[in-house]
Amino acid sequence: MAQALSAVTVHPARRIRGRLQLPGDKSVAHRYALLAALADGRSRIDDYPASADCASTLDCLRGLGIQITLVPNVSGSSGGTLEIQGRGTRGLAAPDGDLDAGNSGTTMRLLSGILAAQPFTSRITGDASLRRRPMDRIIDPLQRMGARIEAASAGRPPLTVHGGDLLAIDYAPAVASAQVKSCVLLAGLLATGTTTVRECGSTRNHTELALRAFGAHVSTSGLVISIEGGQALEAAHLRVPGDISAGAFWAVAGSALEDSDVELIDVGLNPTRTAVFDVLVRAGARIERRVTSTTAGEPLGAVRIRSNSLKPIVVGPKDVPGLIDELPALAALGTMATEVSVTGATELRAKESDRISALARGLARLGADIDECPDGFRVAPTRRLTGGVVDAAGDHRLAMSFAIAALAATEPVTIEGATIAAVSYPGFFEALGSLCH
Repeated sequence: MAQALSAVTVHPARRIRGRLQLPGDKSVAHRYALLAALADGRSRIDDYPASADCASTLDCLRGLGIQITLVPNVSGSSGGTLEIQGRGTRGLAAPDGDLDAGNSGTTMRLLSGILAAQPFTSRITGDASLRRRPMDRIIDPLQRMGARIEAASAGRPPLTVHGGDLLAIDYAPAVASAQVKSCVLLAGLLATGTTTVRECGSTRNHTELALRAFGAHVSTSGLVISIEGGQALEAAHLRVPGDISAGAFWAVAGSALEDSDVELIDVGLNPTRTAVFDVLVRAGARIERRVTSTTAGEPLGAVRIRSNSLKPIVVGPKDVPGLIDELPALAALGTMATEVSVTGATELRAKESDRISALARGLARLGADIDECPDGFRVAPTRRLTGGVVDAAGDHRLAMSFAIAALAATEPVTIEGATIAAVSYPGFFEALGSLCH
């Protein structure tokens, strides 16, 4: 594997083997950092990931007057120990300038829920990719709660949030979205009354677990989640589990490449996030999961992946909310081992890139048999990838998807803009090099 500037060349591999510790789960890390800032006292967060997205959350919190110390791990694993001096739910300071969420939609959407209840005006922006992403889904419920939010155009960032007193709402999002749910719950924590979110489909529950870890009471009954406003948060000592979405790429490669054997350690095994393993197992993959501990309600453990012949995979609309971040990895699998068909995933078009078009375009350029559909794709390993040059399209998950697909190509694949993978997985290409044989 060769790397120059932002391009990376990935060579075909016969198998992958080894033991790997994943970076901290950025979904969990964002939530811990935001709630620690609102808590009373000093919180400690171990294994906070070194990803660019999580750094954006910290930069925004510093802009709001939060004192933060991050000490890198000395063990060689990425990330470090984070200490945050919380200022209470009403203690954030008015920022001197724009808050920059970088490439992180999670930062922008969740932080907006908090800013909506602060007694000042703030403006939150991001990079070119984030400024193309729609924010109407959070603007609508926040405005119903009494916030005043101005978007640049068509509901897209930058967002100017005029904070103030909020009133609780009973809200039913039109789509299943953990980020929308979390935004409303965080605003609800700071509002008057009891805020309720009625989900139309199950989504990851990291926000509910994190709120409880910081001492808040959250009521959950099926798809209905409620939080009483005005609760104080207590400082906590927490650990971020390994990122299961990052592990999905190794699960795909380990399942597809003959004679592969990979073990992932200290990985988060929250049941609302393990759908990718369930799908692979149903297709015939040999995946063993073992929970070894639980931290703040988040189960951690080990996952062993070994190669096996696979049956076709069909992902439908009901499956998509639990797999939305892992669908690019499954697209790579479709070029390597078995047909993968995805429908009901229109949401992919509003991610860091239009992931449906960018995946189809990129994999086709490498020789894949892939069809783009309005709400998904179909990809089959009827012919091996021939190698070549592909553009990551400014999307971290596409960079990693193309890299995994390249392992089964006949010739090397050069991924332009590949270092965007560091948005969620610093060290991805180094890990890839260590596992390939």
